[in-house]
Amino acid sequence: MLGIYSIQKFSSLDFPGRLCAILWFSGCNMRCPYCYNKDVVFGEKQIEEDEVLEFLKKRIGLLDGVSFTGGEATLYKNIIPFSRKIKEMGFEIKLDTNGLNFDVVREMVEENLVDYIALDFKAPPEKFETVTKNKHFDKYEKTLDFLISSDVEFEVRTTIHTDLLDENDINEIIKILHTKGYKGKYYLQNYFETDKETLGNIGPQKRKLDTSKISDLIPVEFRNF
Repeated sequence: MLGIYSIQKFSSLDFPGRLCAILWFSGCNMRCPYCYNKDVVFGEKQIEEDEVLEFLKKRIGLLDGVSFTGGEATLYKNIIPFSRKIKEMGFEIKLDTNGLNFDVVREMVEENLVDYIALDFKAPPEKFETVTKNKHFDKYEKTLDFLISSDVEFEVRTTIHTDLLDENDINEIIKILHTKGYKGKYYLQNYFETDKETLGNIGPQKRKLDTSKISDLIPVEFRNF
């Protein structure tokens, strides 16, 4: 059963400008080879909503917000009513998402249930299925277009493993974002090596991305390089 897999009770890094708790949601509709959250992706619900809400009641005035991550949080069938309860307690919500569940993202934005979104741009269209094992770039693009046209604060980010994506791929993503009128920063995240087994057992990169070859059409920030 999909649901809340675990809770990290405090973070000063995950939600820009806020102190937050992090909720990890099980399940995902992608299978990115570099993903090291295998336990979350294939996990099941471990924590009940009521337990989370009781914890948050004790953190009113101490935490600013709650970050939804995973896995893919938008797969959780109760995410809308659950988000309402969290917002009613005065917390802001950040959503990490791959963008495939457009209707959920739209409803959260239109109901003012989300204050910040981190949207993964996994790969350019021609490599999207290779990287994600999901062929629906069109669904992702619909979410991207909606967020660009909305007033919600959001960032676009890409995890780089150069066995999968090279400088040309990243520049293609930058060109797409520029053409669509994206005004925010584009965050490039270098693959984080860990001892945990990844979904695709991909192993370390053979080389790092050459950041000097990345286009400056839009502002780019490098993380973990």
